[in-house]
Amino acid sequence: MTKAAGEGLRDRKKRQTREALSRAAVDLVAEHGLDGVTVEDISAAADVSPRTFFNYFTGKEEAVLAPDPEMGARLRAGVLAQPARLSAAEAVREALLAEVGVELNEDRTSWTRRMSVVQQHPVLLARVLAGGEQVEREVVAGIAERVGLPVDATYPMLLAAATGAAFRVAVARWSATGSAPLPTLLVEALDLLAAGLANPPQS
Repeated sequence: MTKAAGEGLRDRKKRQTREALSRAAVDLVAEHGLDGVTVEDISAAADVSPRTFFNYFTGKEEAVLAPDPEMGARLRAGVLAQPARLSAAEAVREALLAEVGVELNEDRTSWTRRMSVVQQHPVLLARVLAGGEQVEREVVAGIAERVGLPVDATYPMLLAAATGAAFRVAVARWSATGSAPLPTLLVEALDLLAAGLANPPQS
């Protein structure tokens, strides 16, 4: 993750520590397997104490996955920032593809290494597929604002849930076959979604 605008020294050090722990977790699990790595191993590799580790992650699985707490807010902003000529489904598609693109372009090697580790450990893949509840709520809010509906209306909730399902399908296919890049599979899934949920029904 790149340095945030206006990031102070304390926040930068915290970000760097979090990133060091995650890199260490991914590298160690890639080499020794998930069961062969402990929190103590990860902490030592990152040159911090296990107590410090738990300031950032709840366990080694979370350290490998390193969920981004700001992703939901970025996706919400991305949905709202898309040109008005795009349908709501297209706006969500572009926002999600941009987010995946940022991850790949900023540190492609680390991103692909992490995803390779996830492929090899079903428990990690299950956590990826089951996660994202907070992100989905932010996407619902962005869709609702974009189309002028309340957040508990069917359309924004359904489109956000369907987008999450499309992402999970793309990840599952990528994990199972590895025959195509994840963004390519994601485009395919999101294009199919957009064909059926382009805009909310008119009352």
